[in-house]
Amino acid sequence: MATVGGPLPPEEAQLVAPGAPGPGRVALGSAGPGELHPATLAIDIGGTGLKASVLGSDGRLLADRVRVATPYPCPPGRMVDLLAGLIAPLPASDRASVGFPGVVRKGLVLTAPHFVTESGPGSPVVAELASAWQGFDLAGALEARLDLPVRVANDADLQGWAVVSGHGLEMVVTLGTGVGTALFMDGRLAPHLELAHHPFRKGETYNEQIGDAALRRIGPRKWRSRVLKAIANFETLVNYDRLYLGGGNARHMAGHVDASITIVDNLAGILGGIRLWEHAIAH
Repeated sequence: MATVGGPLPPEEAQLVAPGAPGPGRVALGSAGPGELHPATLAIDIGGTGLKASVLGSDGRLLADRVRVATPYPCPPGRMVDLLAGLIAPLPASDRASVGFPGVVRKGLVLTAPHFVTESGPGSPVVAELASAWQGFDLAGALEARLDLPVRVANDADLQGWAVVSGHGLEMVVTLGTGVGTALFMDGRLAPHLELAHHPFRKGETYNEQIGDAALRRIGPRKWRSRVLKAIANFETLVNYDRLYLGGGNARHMAGHVDASITIVDNLAGILGGIRLWEHAIAH
């Protein structure tokens, strides 16, 4: 059952919402008629939840976010069905933007690490699911189902568009079910790198060491220590000018990072939807 309306969870409301005039939520439903179109359906596909809302042309939310838990196993057809049902209560839109936790090129899914598993991250990979997701035309399937033009991008890239300043080398790291990364140079998206799957420590990847499963297993204190080590690695690797931490677990880092690091509201995964249509990227 999707959760429709109501306040954001407290941990999200405490953070700064990108594009908002101040801390807290973005104002809802206050845009004038001329500011509504093109209205963008923004969908954030996550390993634990599927979220969506509709944005006016000025970036305001035109409806409260809706959410449903991500089920497993989750082949492509089931995902498309779930998304179609999720957005049913939302206002009509002119186009759709989708953030997906994997590598996406020209609307095609190249990797879907969460959804090729039997029961979610950390569980065995199912060969049939891996085959079904490899090369799946997610943009095309959603266009046919929703009767809207659709663009699909990696979820960290999409979140980055909502928060970067456009000056210098900026890095976005999302801390959620897994770990997402995105790089922007003077506001231009760099080629996507799946750093989450690179070795980090003790023979395990960043996903395995600082993903949500690790947080639940070792607790926030040890997890934060690992995240700080990961951040130090990323700084050495890319020499970024500014780092943004997003995703549902970024809230655990509040008060534990210096002023050069910005912690952004998880709502950024929705708000990047408009920016996806403003940039010439490989769709």
